[in-house]
Formats: sequence, structure tokens, C-alpha cells
Amino acid sequence: MRASHTFWIIVPGLLLVAASALAQNGAVDGEWKSFAGDLGSTKYSALDQVNANNVGSLEIAWRRPLVDPAYTAMDPDLRFSNQSSAAPLVIGGIGYVPNTIGLVEAFDVATGETVWTQSPFGGDEDLRGAGTRGVAYWTQGNEARILSQRGEYLYALDPMTGELFENFGDDGRVHLTIGLSEGARYRWGGAPTVVQDVVVLGQSMSDTFQTKEAIRGDVRAFDVRTGELRWVFHTIPQAGEFGTDTWEDDSWEYSGHAPVWSLFSADEELGYIYMPVTSPTNDMYGGHRGGDNLYGQSLVCVDAASGERVWHFQTVHHGLWDYDLPAAPILMDITVDGREIKAVAQLTKQAFVFVFDRETGQPIWPIEERPVPQSGVPGELTSLTQPFPTKPPAFDRQGATIDNLIDFTPELRAEAVAITERYVIGPMFTPPSVRGDGPNDRQGTIQLPGSQGGADVQGGAFDPETGMLYIPSITSPFVADVLEGNPDRTNLAYVKGSRQWIGGPRGLPLFKPPYGRITAIDMNRGEIVWMTPNGDGPRNHPAIRHLNLGPLGGPGRPGPLLTKTLLFLGEGSTNLPGGARVPEGMPPEIVTNYGGRMFRAYDKSTGDIVWETELPAGTLAPPVTYEADGKQYLLVSSGDVNTSGEILAFALP
Repeated sequence: MRASHTFWIIVPGLLLVAASALAQNGAVDGEWKSFAGDLGSTKYSALDQVNANNVGSLEIAWRRPLVDPAYTAMDPDLRFSNQSSAAPLVIGGIGYVPNTIGLVEAFDVATGETVWTQSPFGGDEDLRGAGTRGVAYWTQGNEARILSQRGEYLYALDPMTGELFENFGDDGRVHLTIGLSEGARYRWGGAPTVVQDVVVLGQSMSDTFQTKEAIRGDVRAFDVRTGELRWVFHTIPQAGEFGTDTWEDDSWEYSGHAPVWSLFSADEELGYIYMPVTSPTNDMYGGHRGGDNLYGQSLVCVDAASGERVWHFQTVHHGLWDYDLPAAPILMDITVDGREIKAVAQLTKQAFVFVFDRETGQPIWPIEERPVPQSGVPGELTSLTQPFPTKPPAFDRQGATIDNLIDFTPELRAEAVAITERYVIGPMFTPPSVRGDGPNDRQGTIQLPGSQGGADVQGGAFDPETGMLYIPSITSPFVADVLEGNPDRTNLAYVKGSRQWIGGPRGLPLFKPPYGRITAIDMNRGEIVWMTPNGDGPRNHPAIRHLNLGPLGGPGRPGPLLTKTLLFLGEGSTNLPGGARVPEGMPPEIVTNYGGRMFRAYDKSTGDIVWETELPAGTLAPPVTYEADGKQYLLVSSGDVNTSGEILAFALP
């Protein structure tokens, strides 16, 4: 591999200590203390009161709205989303969750009754806001805090009362533009991560780039007691830092973005934080930023106390495909060829699982640099190779190729081929192309996986007892097109085009199913054990109904939950994703279903459905399980544009 493609390791001498023998065991003590159950993002709980023999008896024990009526009483005209992506924490019999205006609510997890609601800092005038994916919990001795990010502020709340700790930041909150470039604004939809005595936050940044200059998406850590800024990690290295040589012509000086917009994982015993960094400016054209562009689309391990880099690996060189690392890395203790390994696995949109020793960054299985197609866009300097893991195999369909087009019938295959004739197609990593204006010009590059699949924000779930990894993924293409930049509006030679979603013949998908699937991988062997569709998909479409096909899967993005005996999974949002285009005049029943209301329990060893129920609407947030008063509960959030959002608690009678 070229030097710029090699992983690099710096291990401070003070950190060369024996790591704890404890594995990443998921949620413990019948609680749920982190967004994904534990700091290792396993989404696993060993609870087994609900199992394959009795799951069919689950019933709704209680339900509560996503936004407590106390807030609508303050403002009867208050508007908010009916969809939540938040996973509640459950600690000491109390649940903590940000509602869809971003304020924290605490509730009794046995009854669903409100314990307290966070008061808006600015009173009734400060009610309007957006939800996030969760809060963080910190405790030491007799101290405990809930850390919550809302808008441009980080708050520290008393878990018992919801009151602010006034000695934290400025009267209980920290303005999150501290430590950012001058003029930067701050927003994020993630969940803070607490490691030892620091709380770590990422950023969300727009995909619309008008100039080659942009604000960096730096990662920052704050002291959990005082709110003081402890460290800043530059996601685009600055003068004197490692990695500037991967930016030709000193383009690191003006390039920006590359935030961690998803979530972090951490190994508290090692004192390491694992950061999935995303795309630098511009995410579909990089003629102004030659080179591999660290730390764009890299998994970066940093020391929690100092923010110093320990190791990194770049999963996409000189990114042009919007292949951001979309989910928190998953920490796992596995045994490979008789060797016990503390590993970290990163799921990607291109449907790979990259697996490393989480102490050193050494790949567990070889990762090969393979030649990839090169760009024809003027001024673009594509990387000659991209990294391909040799194990595990890809977990979703790769490549916009003729072989991957639908073939339910010869007629549909011919229509699908005809659609592709207006586009550039090819194997994965075929670069974006210029969209022409003429009636016979190419309209861009069909990319598969698209920018929202294989894996995405839903991440995966890992069983520390069996070593099995479960990944929900989707087969969904999109068109990667660029247009010549207008010099009156931009200093970029090319800017992203329409990025349109592309369908297939007669409203069917363009490529073969399953369009939503679950893949189970034995991480001790690096081998796929089973794969099954998740959802019916378009099996009842008029063009194929007569074929009596089995489930085809729907491309929703549901979050998984794993217990000792079962895998729980919904079908994703019942709303079309942003940017989805419904052809004019097409009857609603023909439009491909992007999600669904069904919520299921799967047999972990086979993928067979053992129970299903219909929710009021689809799901975005991962389910959560816990124990209260000797009973196991399952929390599921449901809602969509036309259906009021609520949290449903399932339990046995």
C-alpha cells in the first residue's frame, strides 16, 4: 500500500497498561445506560424473560406521547415532529429521553408516568427546537449528571429533578461554538458520549457546498463537571499535525467539514474513543483537494484524556461517493484462529465491515488496496485504489451493473436495461460524472450502494456471548451527478447536481432484491451465517403479483435490538426519505414502500420470524429493553407525518 493509505499507530507510553478482561457485554443490571446499551455500541441485553416461547404474548403495558403535554400547555400552537430517533436511557427505574423539541423528559419506566420535564432555558419563548438521538449519563461516587445537547448548547441536568447544575458552563449550559472556527454555527442530531470525566460531541453539517472553503467539523470534549473545553481534534489536520501531506497543494488550509455526524463508541478501560469521521468539502467533487484527504471517511481512535490520535484507518480515499461512516463503531471481543482479540468493527455504506484490533488499529483480516474506475470529470484526481476487506464478505449488493438489475421477468429486465442507457454504470467506486443538458446526454452515474445504504444510521447489533453480528441494510441506488460551477456563485469547478433517487420500470426498484435485509455474521470466523429480507417490499406490485414471490424487503432504516434469545427490528419510517421522487400520475399503491408499520422478533440463529405486530406507524429509533419490578419491558418509538408520535412499552401479561 502507498504510505498515505497505510494505518499509522501512536500509543502514548502512559497508556500501555493491561486492558480489563471484561468484554463488551452490552447493557447490564437490567438497565440501559447508553444510546446503544453500552459504550461499545452493541445494542445488546442479556435479559431473557421475553423469549421465543412467550414473545407472542407481548402486549402494550403503557404508552406516552413523544412530547409531554406540559409543553403544549405552555404553547397550544407548538409544532414538533411525530418521529423520534432517540433511544431512552433507563437508570434506577427512571427513563431519560430528549423529546422532539430537544428537551429532556424523565419518566417512570414501569408506568410511563412523567417524573420531570426539562424547563426551557429561555422560558416559553424557547420551546421551539429539534430532537436528538439521546442523552448521556455520568456518575462518580455520589455525583450523577445527565448531559444533553440541544441546538447550540450542552446542558448538565440533575437526574432526580431535571434542574441545571449552575456551576456547569454558564448557569448550567455551554455554548457549543467554543473551540470552533470564527463564524461557525453549531448543530448536531447525535447523542453525547461520556468517557471517564469528559463528554464528547460531534457535529452535523450541510451537504450543500458552494465554495471550496468551509468550516471544519472538529470533534470536541468538555469536562463533565465544569463544562470547560478539554480538547479539540481537528478532523482535517492543521499545520504541524500528522496527515497534512495527504492534502495536495496545502488544501488542508481551506478545506472543511468532515464531521462526526453519527455517534461515538469508547473503551473506558483503555481510555480510547472511536470516531467515525465523514466527508470533507465537496463530497462529490474533489479537484480542489488532491490526495487521500485525511481524516475524511476514516475511523479514528483517540485518547479520551487528551484527544491525541492513537491510530486511524481511512475506509475511502479522496471520497467522492458520500460514503460517510454512518454509525458508531461496534466494540467486540472475538476469537480468530484461536487468538482472543479486543476488536472494533466499522460498518459502512458500501456494505463492508472493517475489523481492527481496537488497541493497535491492526486489521484482523487483510484489507486489500484494489484498482477502481477513474474519473472523467475535468480536474478530478481519483485515488487509483480503494480498500476492500477480505473478511467478512460484503453484506449487501455492490455495483450498478447489468447483472444486478431486476430480472423478475424478461420484459422488466429489458426495461431496466433501457433506463440505464441514459447513465454511467459500473462497479462500486465508479466516480460521479457530469450531467449533460442535451436530450441524449448522460444524466450522471448510478451508484449502488447509494448514499443511504448498505448500512446507515441504524448501525448493527452484536452478541458478546456468541460472537454474532447482525446488520440491517438496504439496497437503494441514487444518481451521482455533478454540474459545472457558475463562477458568479462558486469557486468550485464542479458542484453536485440533482442527486436524484432513481427507480426502475413501472415504479419497481431498478435492482434485484432484497431491498431491506438482515445479515448475520459470525465474527469469530468472518463468515455470513444467514441473510433474510426484512419486510414484504413491492411483492404485491401489479407487474409481479402473479409471480407469488416471497418477501422482498423494504429499504427502511430501522434500528435493531438484540437480547439473549431474540433479534427485534421494525421496518423503518413510513415516510418516503428526503428527495424521493414519485413519478407524476403513479397510483399510490404502486409506489415502492420505503418502510412499514410491522415490528418483529427474529430467531437469532436462523433469521426466522417468531413474532410480529403492527405499530401505529413506522420506527426510526432503536428499541430499548430493561427490567423493572421483576418484569422485562421493550420500548419502541412510533410515529410519522400523519400519525402522532409516542413511546410504546411492551411486556408480558
